[in-house]
Amino acid sequence: MLELLFNNQNTERVFFTLLKQKKCYAKNLSKTFGTAIFGFQNTLLKLEKIGILISYKEGNTRLFLFNPRYPFLKELTRFLEKAYQFLPKEIIKKYYEDSGRTRPRRTGKPL
Repeated sequence: MLELLFNNQNTERVFFTLLKQKKCYAKNLSKTFGTAIFGFQNTLLKLEKIGILISYKEGNTRLFLFNPRYPFLKELTRFLEKAYQFLPKEIIKKYYEDSGRTRPRRTGKPL
């Protein structure tokens, strides 16, 4: 929907994912959308370089989130929230709703 505006479909996917999940990493995005990890890595690094995103390492994983010091963050998130409302429901359910636990439960742990 916004890929023409951002000139990249991955940018749109990163923004909507961050809007709903607050943080993300390239491998998870690649797995969720079924595309190559390289495109997401480049997009995340580009957005970090221009100051929209920041990152930190958690173990061996580099997590990305919106930069709270980005001067237009409030306007950007309002714009993304408005655009998100116009996404088809099946796209929202498939890609952006929290799917719950991603790691397997420890053996013998009670539900």
